[in-house]
Amino acid sequence: MQTENKITTPQEALEKITAWKKEGASIIFTNGCFDILHVGHVDYLQKAKNIGGKLIIGVNTDKSVRRIKGKNRPIVDENARMRVLASLEFVDCVTWFEEDTPLELISHLLPDVLIKGNDYTIDNIVGADIVMENGGRVDTISLVEGYSTSNIVDKIIKLKQG
Repeated sequence: MQTENKITTPQEALEKITAWKKEGASIIFTNGCFDILHVGHVDYLQKAKNIGGKLIIGVNTDKSVRRIKGKNRPIVDENARMRVLASLEFVDCVTWFEEDTPLELISHLLPDVLIKGNDYTIDNIVGADIVMENGGRVDTISLVEGYSTSNIVDKIIKLKQG
C-alpha cells in the first residue's frame, strides 16, 4: 500500500475504523508529535501494533506542536512526519489533530485500545476516561531508554556549539 493511502482526514479515519470494526478488527490508537522519527518511536509503535488490531496514529499538526514545544518546533513538517509514519508497515492509518491534545479526535474515533508510553499513568492519559466509558481499555508501553526527539535536538545544538 502506498503511504499516501494510509494518511486520512479524521472523518476518513472514522470511516475506515467503522469498516474494520464490522470485520471484527480491534482499533488501537496512539498519538504524538513524532518530530524526528527515531528507534524509540518505532519500538513504541511496533509494541502498540503487537497488541493486535489496526493501528491508528493521531499526529499533532505543526500549529499544535509549536504551541506545545515552542516556536522552533516542529523540525519536520506535519506532512513529512505523517508520510514517514505511514511508511511503517505495521501502521494502518495516520490522521491529525489541530488541538493541543487528542481529546476531540479520541472522542470522534472511539478506539478499542488507547496506548501511551509508560511515562504516563492511566489517570493522566488524555481521553482514557472516554475510551473506558465506551468499553475500551487503556494501556501503557515501556519506552526505549535514552531516546527522545528532545534529546536528539539537544545533541545537535551541543554539536553546533562545539
